Amino acid sequence: MAKATTLGELRESGHRPIGVRAELRQNLKAALARGDRILPGLLGYEESVVPEVQNAILSGHHIILLGERGQGKSRLIRALVELLDESVPAVAGCEIHCDPLAPICRRCRSRLAAEGDALGVVWVERFDRYGEKLATPDVSMADLIGEIDPIKVAEGRYLADEDTIHYGLVPRSHRGIFAINELPDLMEKIQVGLFNLMEERDIQIRGFKVRLPVDVLIIASANPEDYTSRGRIVTPLKDRFDAQIRTHYPRDVETEIAIVEQEVPGSERDGTPVRMPEFMRTIVAQLTFEARSAGDINQGSGVSVRVSINNYETLIANAERRALLLGEHEIVPRISDLHAVSASMLGKLEFEYTGEERSEQEAFERLLNRAVLAVFDRTVNPAELAGIVGYFEGGWGVEVSDRMPATEYLEGIGAIPGLRDAISRLGSFESPALMAAATEFLLEGLHLHQKLNKEVSGGRVTYRV
Repeated sequence: MAKATTLGELRESGHRPIGVRAELRQNLKAALARGDRILPGLLGYEESVVPEVQNAILSGHHIILLGERGQGKSRLIRALVELLDESVPAVAGCEIHCDPLAPICRRCRSRLAAEGDALGVVWVERFDRYGEKLATPDVSMADLIGEIDPIKVAEGRYLADEDTIHYGLVPRSHRGIFAINELPDLMEKIQVGLFNLMEERDIQIRGFKVRLPVDVLIIASANPEDYTSRGRIVTPLKDRFDAQIRTHYPRDVETEIAIVEQEVPGSERDGTPVRMPEFMRTIVAQLTFEARSAGDINQGSGVSVRVSINNYETLIANAERRALLLGEHEIVPRISDLHAVSASMLGKLEFEYTGEERSEQEAFERLLNRAVLAVFDRTVNPAELAGIVGYFEGGWGVEVSDRMPATEYLEGIGAIPGLRDAISRLGSFESPALMAAATEFLLEGLHLHQKLNKEVSGGRVTYRV
């Protein structure tokens, strides 16, 4: 069915104006009735955050999302745009998408009176009704609300004429959703102006008061420490956010892994297969969990899920580099590749040193050792590796490196009693690269259990008793 292009055609189609909150509520109800998944892609929130967001939408509430960095707050907000209608009619040429049957700006009201049913209509897509702004101390009232346009004044309009206004981001999100990230960073006078818009639906620009009933759902995000403890939000603005929803990091390693795999798709790189052993995948997630509970890391700042994602990408990249250098035909990360993730991790952590001075690299090594040991203990029974330990007690040693070809591991696997059986218990590791990864994991686990000594020289590691 063709969409209306004039107000007359729109009237004949039976269109009725509806507020954005009612629109979101109506579409959410329909989605719930169909059994659709709400907010897809936000893993780990199914039983916590998502129900609270649904309640807020059904209630027509402005929402503040509280959470540390890297908890998917911005993604959640953008996902809500999918609950808007696919497209809505608006007055052709209107900067703020006025509904043809209920225009709010002076220019559209004048055009409606003059043109009647011949008033032009365009259809606005849902993402054109979404506005977003990162709050910084230099954000001005002009950015969010609007400003007098000097060009329009020069054209002969009076300062008191509403047509002289150049609208800001919030009015341009009329009939849609507007998001403010890191709300506490807005200056207080801007917060007050935002409060007036949410409460009274009026705006004041350079002393000129305009009654502008903007229909917009406002969603903000903030770090809980800034929002609740530092007094950086004016109290009236806090009161205008009807729903305060606390986001969180994944509550188990399995969810962290699922998020990483969702964000780092693909099982090959330019035709070369990537085969990630399960224990390596788990170590990446466990490393982030260790950082989130470490006393020398600022937990108020948080440890983002992006740490896991970037570490996973770096781990694959180091293994890919080895495959390229050695001419190997599959990319398999192993323990000796883990040193590379310090580059993608340390810059995202805020360390708090107390007492003795420790380097960031030392802190990283402690976290990494705890992560590998935790995964090893969940995966392997050390008592089943007695034969391997016995081999080393005979005076033998094994050298490994992230530059060593996988085929060089095969000789040691055949010579060390019980090693092949231990590798088989870890999984179906039939290729040299997978067996090399399993070998390094078992040797490192025995070292962390103080069964083997470990000597590091350059990029090479030697295990012996």
